[in-house]
Amino acid sequence: MTNRETILTPEGVAKLEQELQRLKTIRRKEIADRIKQAITFGDLSENSEYDEAKNEQAFNEGRIVALENLLKNAKIIDDEDISTDVVSIGSTVKLLDVELDEVIEYTIVGSAEADPAKNKISNQSPIGSSIIGKTEGDVVEVAVPDGTITLKILEIKK
Repeated sequence: MTNRETILTPEGVAKLEQELQRLKTIRRKEIADRIKQAITFGDLSENSEYDEAKNEQAFNEGRIVALENLLKNAKIIDDEDISTDVVSIGSTVKLLDVELDEVIEYTIVGSAEADPAKNKISNQSPIGSSIIGKTEGDVVEVAVPDGTITLKILEIKK
């Protein structure tokens, strides 16, 4: 496993720490209880409940390790690090889709925090990487799966 730096906002760190805490306490206990219960069913070589619980335990422990590594290698972007002059990680950007004449707002985050359903896009996504470093008024062409879209940066805020 590589130890790549992970870019996170304070909100993202808090969310990952909450998940880690839940996995280490509540989920570990739930899985241990399931394993204990499955053992009472008898022969472990043919016990699907036991196998399923052990697989769930392995997945949970793997997720714990992954979260610990993410947090250990996190670079936290603070509000002071966010500029309103140029698009950067942590910026909230209002964009105009020139062809559709639609305005959309995205917050640029690191890949670990990306959540397109909440308009949080990764700095590594096609749109995110195309607008990083740009300023208000800039027009960018973005290659997307359906072709190319033209976006105009209307506003940059924290």
